[in-house]
Amino acid sequence: MSVLRYPLATEKAVAIITKSNVITYMVDFRASKQVIRDEFEKTFNVKVKGIRTTNMPANTKKAFIKLAAPYKASDVAVKLKLV
Repeated sequence: MSVLRYPLATEKAVAIITKSNVITYMVDFRASKQVIRDEFEKTFNVKVKGIRTTNMPANTKKAFIKLAAPYKASDVAVKLKLV
C-alpha cells in the first residue's frame, strides 16, 4: 500500500515549489514522517531535508516535503506534471 496519495496542484502549492523548494502531497493519515520520507526518496530518487505535516478533516494528512539543496522541487513537479 502506498503512503503517498497525490500531489496538490493549488496555486499556493505550486508557488512554494519554486519559492521554498517544497512539494505538497496528500498522504495516508496513519503515515509517520519517516515513512513518508523513505517512500518519497525511493519514488523520486531525491533526498529530503525535512517534512512538516498537518492533519486535515476526514482522516487525511497533508505533507510539506522540503528537498535537500542539490535537488529541485521544480524537477519533481515536472515529473508529476504539476507545472
